[in-house]
Amino acid sequence: MAKKNKKTWKEMSPAARAGFVVIGIGQVALMLAAQRDISKRPAAQINGPKAAWRVAALINFIGPMGYFILGRKRPGAGLGAVE
Repeated sequence: MAKKNKKTWKEMSPAARAGFVVIGIGQVALMLAAQRDISKRPAAQINGPKAAWRVAALINFIGPMGYFILGRKRPGAGLGAVE
């Protein structure tokens, strides 16, 4: 089985380095936004326990995106909501 050749930072092109940094900044920003939202939002407006979403939000892009899509309750989605 052929091994993938992983490039070191010095071997990467400047464009690849820039892309790597931009993706890293985006990932950290998304994680911080999710953590801040979890802190500020009342538990009644979150699907599931806050602690579980805090841990999930630490998982790359998947955790924060999962929280923003699935973890937050939609306004007006409670009992008696008119569709």
